[in-house]
Amino acid sequence: MKRFFIPLGVFGALLVVLIIGLYRMPQKQVVQSALLGKPAPGFELPDLADPSRTVRFADLNNGRWSLVNVWGTWCVECRVEHPVLLQLAKQDKLNIIGLNYKDDPQAAREWLEQLGNPYTVVAMDNEGQAALDWGVYGAPETFLVNPQGVV
Repeated sequence: MKRFFIPLGVFGALLVVLIIGLYRMPQKQVVQSALLGKPAPGFELPDLADPSRTVRFADLNNGRWSLVNVWGTWCVECRVEHPVLLQLAKQDKLNIIGLNYKDDPQAAREWLEQLGNPYTVVAMDNEGQAALDWGVYGAPETFLVNPQGVV
């Protein structure tokens, strides 16, 4: 009879741990960036529209609020959030800067032609180094930068 209580006790303990984890899960849906309250990292990357042109973050954060959105055509959630970015672009209250992360440039251009382009400019981060500087875990990630250049 004792050997039935041991597995039942282990199952009960696991159930309690699962319930506690589910209860606390909403608090863990947003990953806090290490950049909060710090100056935004700069980057100098090729422009998606014209690869011979260089996009510099310092030139883009021109006294307005900026939204830096890390995205890729391979990212399913990027497609989901894209309509929200289009709505924000219509309001014209901030610069929306795209950071195309480890993507095929031609696929990215076609994606923007098909779905619409909410971005002021899109920088191509083919190697992913700029995204690493921003502390990106994966796409999509979005950072709000104030007019003084602080995340």
